[in-house]
Amino acid sequence: MDSICRSVRALIFKAAGVGKGRALRPLHVNFHAGAFMGGLPEGHAYFDQLVSEQTGAVVVDVDYRVAPEHAFPAAVDDADATIKWLQENAEERWDADPTLMTTSGFSAGGNLAFAVTQQKSCQAPSPTSIKAIATFYAVLDFRLSPWEKPHPDNMPKNDPAKVFLPLFDAYAAPAREKHSKDPRLSPVLSQKESLPKRILLVVPGIDILVAEQTEFAERINNEDGRREVQRVEILHEKDLFHGYLEVPDIVVKRDIKHRAYDKAIQVFKETHREYDWTWNT
Repeated sequence: MDSICRSVRALIFKAAGVGKGRALRPLHVNFHAGAFMGGLPEGHAYFDQLVSEQTGAVVVDVDYRVAPEHAFPAAVDDADATIKWLQENAEERWDADPTLMTTSGFSAGGNLAFAVTQQKSCQAPSPTSIKAIATFYAVLDFRLSPWEKPHPDNMPKNDPAKVFLPLFDAYAAPAREKHSKDPRLSPVLSQKESLPKRILLVVPGIDILVAEQTEFAERINNEDGRREVQRVEILHEKDLFHGYLEVPDIVVKRDIKHRAYDKAIQVFKETHREYDWTWNT
């Protein structure tokens, strides 16, 4: 999808039905979880299908290169190339509108959902600016290694994932010093002008990423000043943990997961209506 002809694998979801208003369907791009070490688009097929069926958007769930073989900026380079390709080809391929694009991401994928906004073509006033973002326990700050991040009081004293923390740093560690001020690595540094008007952060309380997400939301909203609707909205799930949307339903019931899914879809629907798209479900 870019100048060196590297291919990027993706899943496409397009529900049957008819919308009202715009001639083309909205376009939605999701980036999967996996700590920048793995994961597949198939892991979020349920969410992708929900978004497609309930909004009418063409949903593209994108794969990307992972560490340790491919450290920063490989994943975000793949994400940027995918967005650029979609801006140029989505209308012809799927009747999807690159001027009504939203993004989402889970964990590492949430980092990418924000990182792509650093492209000028994804920022207002470009017609192809990203119109809304929804992330689920997104990694927003790589300036600190995982073991340096503040742990909330309700984190388990004996965290079983602690042994994997060095692996979780494989993507960022080689680039941390050189790119310590780069919002493509740490989207917490993003300027509000690069961001869309609607952002949803789903933040579980049992997670070392709580502080960076809440501090990011507070900064952007404070910089915005008084607005009728805050730019960054947080759905706090204080008793849930990082990755809870990826575990089997026997561990976390589906109706609990739907609190996050439904809120994200609400944000997308409201954004679509603002740009004259309504889906006939």
